[in-house]
Amino acid sequence: MPVTLVVGAQWGDEGKGRIVDFLAMGASAVARYGGGANAGHTVQVGEKTYKLRLVPSGIVAGVEACIIGPGTVISPSIVLGELDALAGAGVDVSRVWISDLAHLILPYHVALDRAWEQARGGASIGTTGNGIGPAYMDRVARVGIRAGDLADSRRWQQAVRDRCAAIRAHGVDVDANAIVAELEAQCPRLMPHVRDTIGLVHEFLRAGKRVLAEGAQGTMLDVGLGTYPYVTSSVTIAGGGESGLGYGPSHVEHVVGVTKSYATRVGNGPFPSELHDAAGTALQKRGREFGVVTGRARRCGWLDLAALRYAVAVNGITHLAMTKLDVLDEFDEVGVCSRYAGGDPAASLPFAIEAGAKPVMTMLRGWRAATSAARSWNDLPREAQAFIAHVEAETATPVSYISVGPERSQIIVRPGAPLAQAAMAR
Repeated sequence: MPVTLVVGAQWGDEGKGRIVDFLAMGASAVARYGGGANAGHTVQVGEKTYKLRLVPSGIVAGVEACIIGPGTVISPSIVLGELDALAGAGVDVSRVWISDLAHLILPYHVALDRAWEQARGGASIGTTGNGIGPAYMDRVARVGIRAGDLADSRRWQQAVRDRCAAIRAHGVDVDANAIVAELEAQCPRLMPHVRDTIGLVHEFLRAGKRVLAEGAQGTMLDVGLGTYPYVTSSVTIAGGGESGLGYGPSHVEHVVGVTKSYATRVGNGPFPSELHDAAGTALQKRGREFGVVTGRARRCGWLDLAALRYAVAVNGITHLAMTKLDVLDEFDEVGVCSRYAGGDPAASLPFAIEAGAKPVMTMLRGWRAATSAARSWNDLPREAQAFIAHVEAETATPVSYISVGPERSQIIVRPGAPLAQAAMAR
């Protein structure tokens, strides 16, 4: 069972990129299974910081293959720009492969996304405006264009013109000729990276080589199981790895759920543990909580254990990775949402949140000591250990990785953590 899957256990922005980068030393391939350029992953190695949007985070670690899978939607201009930036930083991008089944985000998807958000007015969802939703809609409506379709110039050009005509009929101005010309210029650079990635994944699996499956966004933003309609347009939970990369459940050995030591959310939608006080402002400032893609300030709150237990259940999380523990270093008290009060006890958690269920908070002692230099469990203050132990008890899941800073080396690995030996060997 050589698949280890890394999934966001909150509302996205949990720090999955740095966890994937850390674990990639124990893998032969890193494969992104969903989402598009609305996801931003940050990896810091020494003094260098890499901000990735489509290319899997394992690219910096030097794995054999970085795969953008069939479940993703890709913007040719963004992925080419990202490849150029990585190559300029000395990273070998010949190992990046795009599934021929991945659907393309084209300028008309961006135009639709922004037009629809504007039309929603005060009821806007808060999308990134990158065309993710419309591209997934085209896929489901069977009018999308896949990366593999670019091999047939006449076919994809006609598809673009047909789609533009349909969009113009609904009052959104798009220029088919300009889109065709832009994509035609991009094809010679894009197509060398396009291939059958399902076959490639199974080559690694048959050889017993480790595949690290990388999710985007977080559990509570899943299109089906999240806080709908304030969700993304893709499957963000662990099950999305199977459909988004083309392997079966028998291949999965570990599911690592990434959570911050507190909670954040970008955009609109319910957020039960959100803080509107000095503590929330301090979390935002100390955590540098601004979106990688949009630059928007993230809403901040205490760790929501009710939502985290839900994430553990729907993903089958076997291990938790906690990031940004150091952000809590200066608090006298640290809060957690233990459960929700009110609401319909027969309702699912997303419906309970939508109905306005109130968080029941538990305050724990802070540690008022720096943790950024800690490299082992015993280096942590006792109060920080107690906080982590409380999370483990409430979720019935071990916190196997603890991040105490943005740099690659600032991770504590606990006994029993997946890929621990290879990761620590770095």
